[in-house]
Amino acid sequence: MPPPALTQAAIETVVRKDWGRILAALVKSLGDFQLAEDCLQDALVSALNHWARNGLPHAPDAWLITTARRKAIDRIRRRATHNTHAAELSYLADLANEPVEDVVIPDKRLEMIFTCCHPALARPAQVALTLRTLGGLTTDQIAHAFLAKPETMAQRLVRAKRKIAAAGIPYAVPDADHLPARIDAVLQVIYLIFNEGYAASSGAELMRAGLTQEAIHLARVVADLLPKAAEVRGLLALMLLHDARSAARAAPSGALIPLDAQDRRLWDRTKIAEGTAIISAALLEQRIGPYQLQAAISAAHANAPSWERTDWQDIAGLYGLLWKVQPTPVVQINRAIAVSYAQDPQAGLALLQQVRDDQIADYQPYHAAHADLLARVGDPVAAHTAYDRAIALSQNTQERDFLTARQSALGKTLH
Repeated sequence: MPPPALTQAAIETVVRKDWGRILAALVKSLGDFQLAEDCLQDALVSALNHWARNGLPHAPDAWLITTARRKAIDRIRRRATHNTHAAELSYLADLANEPVEDVVIPDKRLEMIFTCCHPALARPAQVALTLRTLGGLTTDQIAHAFLAKPETMAQRLVRAKRKIAAAGIPYAVPDADHLPARIDAVLQVIYLIFNEGYAASSGAELMRAGLTQEAIHLARVVADLLPKAAEVRGLLALMLLHDARSAARAAPSGALIPLDAQDRRLWDRTKIAEGTAIISAALLEQRIGPYQLQAAISAAHANAPSWERTDWQDIAGLYGLLWKVQPTPVVQINRAIAVSYAQDPQAGLALLQQVRDDQIADYQPYHAAHADLLARVGDPVAAHTAYDRAIALSQNTQERDFLTARQSALGKTLH
């Protein structure tokens, strides 16, 4: 009999590695998100006892699927009369008795991803459902990551599952006509998860590593399932290259360290090499999209030997291309910063001032960039005012402290 700790560790490994694949298979066969998740949870409880007595089965994932299907039969029998659900029970009984130990379980995660990211669901629900069903995070873990109350997150997940059932949202990969737009929605959800981990929008922590790793994990899954989608690989490369700098982005105190002051010896060269290789191969296919261009920009930063030897001309040129395919205020802000180093701060400021006020009035990165460029062109008074706005809009403690320090440094030139 294996020690309980080993049994628990084995279950945690299966959950972390195969949760999404197992749950996707169950949803496909049971046709019910909530039933599939409840029965998988029941199967995990059974596994804790059964595996502790008898050791690990030959195929833990197949054991869990078979057990969950049997749990589904028990639940359906308890909640309704046999006659009402005779056909459903017969179908499930056949599934439960179908041997799966020695066959490859079809990977249904792609259908799951597109269901979780269906446009009928609100973006917060898409994010929560993706993390729960594909990442295997608990409701409490998702709530903690986004600084929400567990009960609020639980309600969001329940509503999302109910909407899928009530609206008849198909558990399927979209047809060819709708696939590109739906892939974009999937990538947006994954990148949103990553960004919330890489630069937390609120709270005391600068980063939440758990979310960045979940996003990279999800991108790897999608890249494996859609190997011909260059933009999927572009996003994976972008996140790897960003994440490679994580160890150098915060001081031991938690304080933010900007790119120009980071110790590049702390950067993860393995991730940089992988991300660079992925984006280099994707760009050769000449199906260039915004994630690939952003990854190329990140690769230029990651492979620069120092801040002083950064190829700002190349980066500014890439931002110019990105602006052509994605003319958004966010791109223009970053393009302005790149141009300020490739040419001069005044040129960057001119680009920044082309962004319409109604688009960025409450967008903190704009005001932070504006303050920095105003300071660099020699206008500390205007820079101080811009910093006021950026600080007021900052909900992350480390980010706010960093901007406050920058503003304080202006005081020496104001007097």
